[in-house]
Amino acid sequence: MRRTAREDIRSVEDYRDYLLLLVRLQLGSRPRAKLDASDVVQQAILHAHERRDQFRGGTEGELLAWLRAILANALAAAVRRLDTRARDPGRERSLEAELERSSSRMEGLLAADQTSPSEGAVRDEEVLRLAHAIARLPEDQRRVVELHYLNGLTVADVAEQIGRTRPAAVGLLFRGLKRLRELLHEPGESAHGA
Repeated sequence: MRRTAREDIRSVEDYRDYLLLLVRLQLGSRPRAKLDASDVVQQAILHAHERRDQFRGGTEGELLAWLRAILANALAAAVRRLDTRARDPGRERSLEAELERSSSRMEGLLAADQTSPSEGAVRDEEVLRLAHAIARLPEDQRRVVELHYLNGLTVADVAEQIGRTRPAAVGLLFRGLKRLRELLHEPGESAHGA
């Protein structure tokens, strides 16, 4: 039996891989070495738990949008603390829009062309499965898959980012995609890694 989004809010932790991937996509190649994506996600999960009574949605898609908004605020706060600059509300809105675009890029990888609510729910489930599978890749493979497919960098740019030759980057990308396919086709694989 499928849990409702209200029941899902009790287990926001299940969305950690999805949220972590979104933060890493936002950080991309920016020099934010002092900003820990895991810390940002942990803060967002904590805020979601604290505010779970404020969630008014009824679908997983609405839950994901709510979590992205909380994540955008947590990321903006972390960047503000890191930059120690004056608050820029425009930057917060920009981060939220970027998180939405990152989520859309992940959905694009799944070639989603759904029109009905049930197809949208299937797409949401697939996005979560993809995020969980990417999180399970070895670190170097995960990084090249994210940089190339989710950040849109060319293979040459990926190679430069990771400090390896172009053929080495191609090899990592090939192995990463192969492993990703295996993970996505594992029997019993669910969106939440169960």
